[in-house]
Amino acid sequence: MVIQDKFIGLSLALLASVAIGSSYVITKKGLMQAATKYGFTGDGFEYLRSPLWWCGTIILVSGELMNTAAYAFAPAVLVTPLGALSVLISALMGAYFLREDIQVLGKLGSAICLLGSVLLVLHAPGDKDIQKIDEILHLAIQPAFLVYCVLITGFSSYMIYKVAPKHGRTNPLVYLSICSTVGSVSVMSVKAFGIAVKLTIAGDNQFTHASTYVFSLVLVVTTLTQMNYLNKAMSEFPASLVNAMYYVGFTTCTLTASIIFYQGLNTSDWVSITSMMCGFLLNFIGISLLTLSKTAQEGRPESVREISMRSLDLSHGRYDHVRTSSVEMYQALERRSSSMSTAEQQ
Repeated sequence: MVIQDKFIGLSLALLASVAIGSSYVITKKGLMQAATKYGFTGDGFEYLRSPLWWCGTIILVSGELMNTAAYAFAPAVLVTPLGALSVLISALMGAYFLREDIQVLGKLGSAICLLGSVLLVLHAPGDKDIQKIDEILHLAIQPAFLVYCVLITGFSSYMIYKVAPKHGRTNPLVYLSICSTVGSVSVMSVKAFGIAVKLTIAGDNQFTHASTYVFSLVLVVTTLTQMNYLNKAMSEFPASLVNAMYYVGFTTCTLTASIIFYQGLNTSDWVSITSMMCGFLLNFIGISLLTLSKTAQEGRPESVREISMRSLDLSHGRYDHVRTSSVEMYQALERRSSSMSTAEQQ
């Protein structure tokens, strides 16, 4: 039964990777569409008017739901690292739809990621057998995990209110560090909620326990926070770069949270532990190579903000729908006036 559950969780995780990887590219296209049509510059919510963005978001939600179900059947140390496949899918689709080239270094990184994923599938240990949602609550209120949650809350609050307004648009690590740290707590909530649903379907109703609703509330808050800052990162930086960096940060934080939450790995077999760690390392190296292949390209692909400002210059005076600063507006008007004067002289 345990092996069957692991196979179900693995299948769901793979399907989730396909959905999530493709959703990043579709969402990026939607944000670009919002920049061109509605003047989205990275702030505000103009992207909500883009049908393509909604399509990407629906696919992302579908992928996350499958990921949620996967956590109910398979351990977090298996499901989370398999997110590397979503990075590969995003890179491949980004090369075709967003013209983000994959160099030889990126192809090598992709191959290494696949090898790391195979090692993880073969050697990842299972989680402890949990029969009640209250057992998860008992694990969540242990001192070590509570300290971890306090540190994550303090760090993410500082980044959101102090660092992100100043450096979010120039450094992708700012937004993605918020997503990764908050996401590690979200995964524990997903795991708890998924197990509650699984046990309820099996005939043991877990929705009579208050702890189920506590985990659901934490899940909603952390997921909304993740999506908000992931959209901000996607609007400013290439989709493949965001996905790769997010994977590394998110996986590291999630595995740390999982080990603290379950008070260690559920195995004493050093061969499995060593093979699993090698799988993690190969995934990290592969993602790093893929990221380096993107940053080494001449000229960074346009961000949503850059596309919006370019559209502003081509809009022939129709600025009322564009949300931008007064300085940028003045510069754009000045450039347009200069080009019109030159045209009249000719």
